[in-house]
Amino acid sequence: MAAPLELSCWGGGWGLPSVHSESLVVMAYAKFSGAPLKVNVIDNTWRGSRGDVPILTTEDNIVSQPAKILNFLRKQKYNADYELSAKQGADTLAYIALLEEKLLPAVLHTFWVESDNYFTVTKPWFASQIPFPLSLILPGRMSRGALNRILLTRGQPPLYHLREVEAQIYRDAKECLNLLSNRLGTSQFFFGNTPSTLDAYVFGFLAPLYKVRFPKIQLQEHLKQLSNLCRFCDDILSSYFRISLGDG
Repeated sequence: MAAPLELSCWGGGWGLPSVHSESLVVMAYAKFSGAPLKVNVIDNTWRGSRGDVPILTTEDNIVSQPAKILNFLRKQKYNADYELSAKQGADTLAYIALLEEKLLPAVLHTFWVESDNYFTVTKPWFASQIPFPLSLILPGRMSRGALNRILLTRGQPPLYHLREVEAQIYRDAKECLNLLSNRLGTSQFFFGNTPSTLDAYVFGFLAPLYKVRFPKIQLQEHLKQLSNLCRFCDDILSSYFRISLGDG
């Protein structure tokens, strides 16, 4: 009997199985590949101090970070990409790199740096999931980590100031969403009728942006104009997570 696969991750809200992009990437990939994950949602018993999830635990291994977790699952024969050609495999890597460079900074900013969103939505939600006194500490630590990640990738000359960085990352993110929409077209998934790694990443990055109700929604508004990307998220939620469009 195979060793149990346990995934520690942030939980759900707003009709999502998780509100956390990196947790969603792994959860979606597991659904697509048939990996039998036991999902352990972070709650008041959580003792981690950094919020570094998702974490996959087996009898012999502890694996963190989505790319490493997906590679581990592939080695266990849970492969959502076995029907892809070599070119499609290369395209997958290129699009994931694009997502992480062009879209992720704006997603992080929307959740963790934009003050209205952070103080009215993100901070209260994450604080409500974890025990006191960690609930007073961890959201701020995660916010600073998100800002550092944005500035590390985007705060290079000539964009020295956060406001200049903000304008650029939202321009880049909107361009990235347009590119994804054009690439998906009328297809169900990015490489035809079967979901793969790329679909897991796009879903993980887009679904929280699409569903979470924020007061500041400039990127969300742009996404909602791209009906095929919204349909893509809704179809995965209903088909793989059994979440109806009325939930949340």
